[in-house]
Amino acid sequence: MILASARILVVKIGSSLLVDEATGAIRREWLDALADDVAACRARDQQMVLVSSGAVATGRRHLGLTGPRLKLEEKQAAAATGQIRLAHAYQEALARHGITVAQILLTPGDTEERRRHLNARATIRQLLELGAGPIINENDTVATSEIRFADNDRLAARVAQMIGADTLLLLSDIDGLYTANPRLDRSATLVRHVPEITPAIEAMAGAALPGYSSGGMVTKLQAARIATSAGCRMAISLGQPLHPLARLDDPATPCTWFKASGEPRTARKRWISSHLKPAGTITIDPGAARALQAGGSLLPAGVTAVEGAFDRGDAVTITAEGRVVGHGLAAYSSGDAKQIAGRNSRDIETLLGYRGRDELVHRDDLVLH
Repeated sequence: MILASARILVVKIGSSLLVDEATGAIRREWLDALADDVAACRARDQQMVLVSSGAVATGRRHLGLTGPRLKLEEKQAAAATGQIRLAHAYQEALARHGITVAQILLTPGDTEERRRHLNARATIRQLLELGAGPIINENDTVATSEIRFADNDRLAARVAQMIGADTLLLLSDIDGLYTANPRLDRSATLVRHVPEITPAIEAMAGAALPGYSSGGMVTKLQAARIATSAGCRMAISLGQPLHPLARLDDPATPCTWFKASGEPRTARKRWISSHLKPAGTITIDPGAARALQAGGSLLPAGVTAVEGAFDRGDAVTITAEGRVVGHGLAAYSSGDAKQIAGRNSRDIETLLGYRGRDELVHRDDLVLH
């Protein structure tokens, strides 16, 4: 596998790659080389999201926090000042290629609570459509030990799952999954392809050694489970060399690829079909039913009735002529859906007082029967 085949790519960048641990300075040469790679990927019509660590590491020394371990409040303060410096560094590096940078800070609730999940997903997708480069990090300034990802491996996997990415790349301090810890066992060999995460694969992972990335291989396998189950393949690759993305265009580059279980859209629709309990029913006319069968989204104009009480992002049943034709995620609450039912999408702003989506249920959030 090579990176050039990706359509939507999420890249996780570890703190040790981006920030010099001794000085807290950002590694500008490495970041500039990464920016060159990002521009090259975008030039071949690949959409890209960067999930970047480094806020605490670059911010702590500017606040005089040089101790070996920081208290939670100190980490949050370091993140608050470091995130500004980090975003500015990305802005400068990518501006050379005319790429606008957008910063997004997430907490676990933003990826797990449905309405916040949909809002975050819509924002990221809109930024990609506008040609901006989203830079995502955990919101360390407000996260606590009880409500946080704890590492950006899993955050990156959740982002990939959220936006329907087909490829997730974890740039690491090691070039992939080994049969044992290669820093302790010289006989360990690199596993190039993982078709399935089995107990034997999990047994190969171990805790991170002092001085290396906080997540360790255990969290990378957890990220792989999240990503691959969402239809997203994942790679672990060595990040220290310059141009770490360009290296993966060479099939001979050492790394580990985890095979996805289906396509992102297929996995998402399987999730909608199998794991959601509908909160309401939307009845549509025969013309709208034919449009859905032809691959279209459900527009308000084709809706004849709305039943039940549901919020934006809830699952609904879609019926036509007395039979169930599908299930999907509503882009509007039941109250708003009733107001726009049977009306043209261009009337939504006048009817509701705000400009929402043109679709009541987007085709990406729709499963037909």
